[in-house]
Amino acid sequence: MEDRAIGALVGAAVGDALGGPVEGRTPEEIVKRYGGRVTGIVGPFHDDWRTARPLAPYHKGNGHVTDDTLMTHALVRVYESVRDHLDAYDVADHLVPDLIGTPRWIPELEAEALPLQRIFLAEKWIVARLHYGHADPREAGVGNIVNCGAAMYMAPVGVVNAGNPDRAYAEALDIAGAHQSSYGREAAGVFAAAVAAAFMPDATPSSVVVQALRLAKDGTRAAIEAVCEAAAPLRDHESALAPLRAAVAPFDTVGPDYRNPSLGARRPSRLHAIEELPIALGMLLVGGGDFRSTVLGSVNYGRDCDSIATMSGALAGALRGASAVPEEWSAEVGRASRLDLQAPGAALATVAREIFTRDRARARTHEQAFTAISAIPALAETSAP
Repeated sequence: MEDRAIGALVGAAVGDALGGPVEGRTPEEIVKRYGGRVTGIVGPFHDDWRTARPLAPYHKGNGHVTDDTLMTHALVRVYESVRDHLDAYDVADHLVPDLIGTPRWIPELEAEALPLQRIFLAEKWIVARLHYGHADPREAGVGNIVNCGAAMYMAPVGVVNAGNPDRAYAEALDIAGAHQSSYGREAAGVFAAAVAAAFMPDATPSSVVVQALRLAKDGTRAAIEAVCEAAAPLRDHESALAPLRAAVAPFDTVGPDYRNPSLGARRPSRLHAIEELPIALGMLLVGGGDFRSTVLGSVNYGRDCDSIATMSGALAGALRGASAVPEEWSAEVGRASRLDLQAPGAALATVAREIFTRDRARARTHEQAFTAISAIPALAETSAP
């Protein structure tokens, strides 16, 4: 349990850090900038990263994690505080105060700051709606941009519900209601379920996909099915880049130019899906669960590849354990980001065991109550006086 929990969260952070510098780029742009495919930790896409994108002056690259990992670790801290299953109210009561009340080292800012100062606008929405707007946490996600913002940090929900995809799906949907709606919220539930499925003793990439498809709804299910069908005959990520993009394109609202989204981008729909989760599952199949192949395929895919690699890295790490994550990557990401990458996974495994103990007690109480109810003779019908 501990090994695979650490593998999931370290894998997510490493995937995030590798994908960060090439986020938003095409495979062709990546090759042009780095002289070939990315094969490990690389520097920023722009040497003048401080001024190249004034609206986002972040030091992406050189082993720095992004907001995906900041949010994942924040959710772990909520579990450490509550020490039980979470719901949307826990986002309001614990996650929001964490984002706005405690300065932390932000690798991309190279400074200590509130996490709120780094997270994307779609995540700042949580603070605006819950802290300032006093919205019902269960409905606060309605109106937000529909993207992978909630899904990208749901790996801890899968860890807490290890081996129980159905419970992970339901819990993530509840939590994500404070953040997202439509297919963004659905993806959060399916990703958490996939992580939980990856913990099964006999889990394989294919079995993880089967569980994801069993639970996914509407466009999310159709997108996962299309991408995984395209991925099934492929065995190297280089050959998978174009086919997987072609398979997900009909379901992706962003369009071919990632940095210039279409007019209908990221709006609620029952026909569409986020791109990141289907591609992550597809790359998991292509890589056969091997961490290096799975994550490098996700990174070199481009577009929102830090989140794609965060998800695929979590899945591969959960399947194979901490040793599956190359030490040269995890050690450098931890050093460069000033993070203990293993501590969150170890802490979450302890919390998961506590929650499982509570779940067993709750199940026994329910069983005893239901048995007693079932044993009560049917009440005889009485005639009206």
